[in-house]
Amino acid sequence: MTAPRVALATCSLYPQLEADDSLLLPALAELGVEAVPVVWDAADVDWDAYDLVVVRSTWDYALRQQEFLAWAASVPRLANPAPVLAWNTDKFYLRDLEQAGVRVVPTIWLDPARNLTSRAVHTRFPASGEFVVKPTVSAGAKDTGRYQSNEADQRGLAIVHARDLLRAGRHVMVQPYLKQVDTIGETSLVYIDGVFSHSVRKGPLLEGPNRGFEGLYKKEDMTVRAATDAERALADAVIEVLPTVAPGADAGPLLYARVDLLPDADGAPMLLELELTEPSLFLALGDGATSRVAGAIAKRVGR
Repeated sequence: MTAPRVALATCSLYPQLEADDSLLLPALAELGVEAVPVVWDAADVDWDAYDLVVVRSTWDYALRQQEFLAWAASVPRLANPAPVLAWNTDKFYLRDLEQAGVRVVPTIWLDPARNLTSRAVHTRFPASGEFVVKPTVSAGAKDTGRYQSNEADQRGLAIVHARDLLRAGRHVMVQPYLKQVDTIGETSLVYIDGVFSHSVRKGPLLEGPNRGFEGLYKKEDMTVRAATDAERALADAVIEVLPTVAPGADAGPLLYARVDLLPDADGAPMLLELELTEPSLFLALGDGATSRVAGAIAKRVGR
């Protein structure tokens, strides 16, 4: 019997996959699945030659979202499905989840079509505390900055940041910076086939105004962390509500999902992001995680 072939989609900066994703190659081989790293936008790739395409390290999609989504829609057998990716690659999805009853980080949305003046942008920033400005389509903290609301020079930098994004035709989101992340950190909960797998702690990424950085993402400080009961309850609720809010998510459990949570001032979790497109799954930090993901992929191709 010919071994099923699976493409692990990546980007040209990581043609052989990012290190954590590469753990899947031997794990799938042990299950009789031939897994191959393939750059998603490489020319002349025959995606029909694969029994399944799994989006992994495609981290250059953010500034080419429409091109990426057109590619995803053209792939015949894709996990997660293309409509899910279209919904999830723009953080407007947070509004859908909030309307469905999920507790999300409070967000102000700025639309480039409104041609907001500097003063109009200024009035939409919080009056106190720190806040974050970022585009709704982004990855790896790219084009994201942290600002002090009560310092005039910081507000000025934030206005310039937001207006630069808006002038480029990008939608912008403004959120309070939750100070607990500096001490407690962010908790990421990974789900495989709709079932909780493992959780990790992510240290703070934002140190100040947006200044840009080399590469596709900021390096993350990751450690093992057991999710609290409250974090599990919120993350489980997010996964449970997905089929009712995400187009294409009602056909069965998604292959993978990552729920990123931050604590509010009282320590209660809030949803920061739901990663369904190309999230790091932190396989090396989850006991048995690589085997679980490999097994879920193998199941989808009949192994």
